[in-house]
Amino acid sequence: MDKRDLNLDLMVDTLKAAAEPSRLRILALLSRGDLTVSDLTSILGQSQPRVSRHLKLLFEASLINRYQEGSWAYFRLADSLIVGDIARSLLDRLDCSDPLLERDLERLSSVKLQRRERAAAYFSANATSWDVIRSLHVPDGAVEDALLKIVGRKPFQAMLDVGTGTGRLLELFSPLYVRGVGIDINRDMLTIARSNLDKDGITNAQVRHGDVYSLPVDRESFDLVTIHQVLHFLDNPAEAIREAARALRAGGRMLIVDFAPHELEFLRDSHAHVRLGFSDTHMRDWLTEAGLMLEESLELEPKDKDKLTVKLWLARDPRLLIADPALTSRVTESV
Repeated sequence: MDKRDLNLDLMVDTLKAAAEPSRLRILALLSRGDLTVSDLTSILGQSQPRVSRHLKLLFEASLINRYQEGSWAYFRLADSLIVGDIARSLLDRLDCSDPLLERDLERLSSVKLQRRERAAAYFSANATSWDVIRSLHVPDGAVEDALLKIVGRKPFQAMLDVGTGTGRLLELFSPLYVRGVGIDINRDMLTIARSNLDKDGITNAQVRHGDVYSLPVDRESFDLVTIHQVLHFLDNPAEAIREAARALRAGGRMLIVDFAPHELEFLRDSHAHVRLGFSDTHMRDWLTEAGLMLEESLELEPKDKDKLTVKLWLARDPRLLIADPALTSRVTESV
């Protein structure tokens, strides 16, 4: 039996769980992004207990995933290769011009519009602060070009973005990964990230509430972990790196983006920066303590020397390199 096959009983149970109009409608909606019970109640026009019952049956059949965010629970289509593929195969054959599905999708659009409006309000309230930081370093486009260059164009299975903020890195790398997860402790930022992912039609990524020191993800389950402009807000960057490293598969990579050491003290007072940049020595030591090998570092200097230099550090979990001394040598020479 192929590793992606189900035995007869499990296949029957899976199809039974999906073979009900409301549950099939729920799967169609979740294939377009994460939703709460409240969202689904509004869209389906059904009571909360009834929607919760449908969700429970779909969850028990492993057709959907559930994760908690404070007092809210979010649901999404299953990530698993086996059951998730079955759900997506069924949904691919649904006629979306069906009047009931058309109405569901119209209501879903309304729910997403409300999210975007909340996100826009928060962004407007904080845009001045963000614009100040952006003005201090090279343009975002230059940083993103460097990110794409250092990561490369080879597809991979799973990405984790620690401190995802607006979800921009999930957007940037979405063509490369099968499954993306963003973690952030700020619920307003998660609202913005969800809105951005919805707007760009990115359905292979999700965002969750969580702490960088205790990530709500499975160990050794990601091929790329990114930490973009997060560490300077932390009192213990080394611990955050160690926690993120635990999420890497053997041979997986970690990409850290932050500032080189600087003396702009006002960032500490006005923008909550705890650390004024990081040296290569500190970063290499922290990565080594986390069991990672630094492969490459890049420096993006601004034209104005009084402004901030952006640094990129790319490290790898070396467990797959041990059996290939020649590869290990090439990695060491490239740093």
